[in-house]
Amino acid sequence: MAHTGNPRARASPDLPWKTRLLMSALSFAVDVSCRRNITFNRNFFNLFDVKCSASNQPKNGVKSSDLVIDGSRNLWFRLYTPTNVTETATTISLPVIVYFHGGGFVLLAANSKGFDDYCRRLAGEIPAVVISVNYRLAPEHRYPCQYEDGIDVLKFIDNEISKIKNFPACADLKRCFVAGDSAGGNLAHNMAVRANECNFSKLKLIGVIAIQPFFGGEERTESETRLVGAPLVSMERTDWMWKAFLPEGSNRNHPATNAFGPNAVDISGVNIPATIVVVGGFDPLQDWQKRHYDGLKKCGKEAYLIEYPNAVHGFYFFPELPEGSLLINDVKDFIQNQSAK
Repeated sequence: MAHTGNPRARASPDLPWKTRLLMSALSFAVDVSCRRNITFNRNFFNLFDVKCSASNQPKNGVKSSDLVIDGSRNLWFRLYTPTNVTETATTISLPVIVYFHGGGFVLLAANSKGFDDYCRRLAGEIPAVVISVNYRLAPEHRYPCQYEDGIDVLKFIDNEISKIKNFPACADLKRCFVAGDSAGGNLAHNMAVRANECNFSKLKLIGVIAIQPFFGGEERTESETRLVGAPLVSMERTDWMWKAFLPEGSNRNHPATNAFGPNAVDISGVNIPATIVVVGGFDPLQDWQKRHYDGLKKCGKEAYLIEYPNAVHGFYFFPELPEGSLLINDVKDFIQNQSAK
């Protein structure tokens, strides 16, 4: 539902009423759940966070199963396998996408309905084997817990996953992509950086897919101040989430928040695979996302910026929005291009 007026004059594009209602409900749940003392009311928020079970029976040509890595820290993943490819071909190989869900490091999970639907769609339409990671959440578990969980999943994939009964033989671990949206996009970037400290024997990361990655800083950017009232994201909410996630006493120029800010570690000599950074024109975080892209380029990394002028933050959560299909196509192109090298 494109608008012909100047998009810079509005905080939100024209959206279907159902989409607006769902976004308003989620925003309400977040605002009520985020307490002033930087604790989170999970019992209340879970009333709005619909969960989906794994399904060994194919749905839309994709079956799924859950595997626990460490129950003591609720570290597990959901494996999505496209049956229309794996059960009809004997010689095909599929790329592997390790996906980290968004939610400001504070909320949602790998089995939240929106992520279950989206990862199933990725698996079926790319096609690819998708591993959707459930990691620890703040404020109960602050930085660097989420990054540690992510690396432990990559190590498990490298060392153990080929022994798992449900893991398809056609999955090509040498064509592995780390991906994520919002906080998950932040995680995907940091997994690519930290993977340099690992000696993977079977796993090879060849791409990073950062969808509206959650970055920030002490500065207030033009897009943050212009898009006051945008769906889902506000400075008040993101400030709260950074306080919940970062070590106590840190500010938003912490390297986990401001990856190319004054306290950042130089990654010029770090091997980071090609990265796509996806930006929405109605996302208040877009200036930080563009700075992330610029920072990668300045450090000599292969990076591509993909912009959807009418996209809000979290657009991929809502299949009725056209940008979701555009994103699938752009991710597919990126995976094919990197796989061909």
